[in-house]
Amino acid sequence: MEGGAYGAGKAGGAFDPQTFLQQPHTVLRMVSWVFSIVVFGCIVNEGYLNRPDEVEEHCIFNRNHNACNYGITVGVLAFLSCLLFLALDVYFPHISSVKDRKKAVLLDIGVSAFWAFLWFVGFCFLANQWQVSERQNNPLNEGADAARAAITFSFFSIFTWGFLTFLAFQRLQDINLQEEYNTLFPSSPLPLP
Repeated sequence: MEGGAYGAGKAGGAFDPQTFLQQPHTVLRMVSWVFSIVVFGCIVNEGYLNRPDEVEEHCIFNRNHNACNYGITVGVLAFLSCLLFLALDVYFPHISSVKDRKKAVLLDIGVSAFWAFLWFVGFCFLANQWQVSERQNNPLNEGADAARAAITFSFFSIFTWGFLTFLAFQRLQDINLQEEYNTLFPSSPLPLP
């Protein structure tokens, strides 16, 4: 967008949904939102099973409840984080202060990098626990597709959040120095000699 600071247009403009939905960071946030739904949905729906002789259900990932809890927790929190940052993206053009815009972009960088790291840890943890799972505990292979989907979409989420971090860095570099200068030093007539 032309004429704005930190990737936004002039403050106070009308909200244009078509332009908003075509922005790369908006598309990536929605994709990340869907990926988080897939991960926690797969684990909640088919991530727990029990043998016929057991009453208590166990996590499909090596009977390790920490693996299922991690996947569900990261998925739900990433889901909520995506919603929060989509709301911030809608509000972002209405932020008139350059300093506040900078804070919002820096927050976006930090949160996106943090989620990329959490998804990397989640992918490694779930993949490892799935690899060492004893197949005799699940002879009918129940929930295997859901477990593989959770692992796969955890992997994809690393890249979507990593690319969101990259786009936030791009936003930070697209600073309009003139607007920042004008904010800090309002124009005043020079005194005549």
